[in-house]
Amino acid sequence: MVKMPAEVKETLEKQKPIPIATASKAGMPNVVFVGLMKIIDDETIMLADNFFYKTAQNLAENPKISILCYNGDTKKSFQIKGNVTVTKEGPDFEAMRAWVHGINNKLPAKSCAVVKITEIYNAMWGPAAGKQVA
Repeated sequence: MVKMPAEVKETLEKQKPIPIATASKAGMPNVVFVGLMKIIDDETIMLADNFFYKTAQNLAENPKISILCYNGDTKKSFQIKGNVTVTKEGPDFEAMRAWVHGINNKLPAKSCAVVKITEIYNAMWGPAAGKQVA
């Protein structure tokens, strides 16, 4: 796993909602916005599954994800790639449910997607576009 540099964390925290991309086992892509994302530590992001459908199917078949974040103030953008573990019980799930229901107890909080970061790239245009930063 890799650690998020401070500028990546700041950019990710600024982006609301965040676009996430998954793909089926056959490679069919899917992109959705996720409103509830939490940075757990320098290597880990938690996503709340309230309304995943194709995303949940894709993660069951192919537990890889790509997350894009952009900060208009700093003009920085990063693509974060990682491996996902989805849980519907246990400590991560219970922590996600408490967090989600603390925001809105009417949300279903169906499952918890924990992303272990494997790569981070510069996603801004210019000479550094596409360069790996972590």
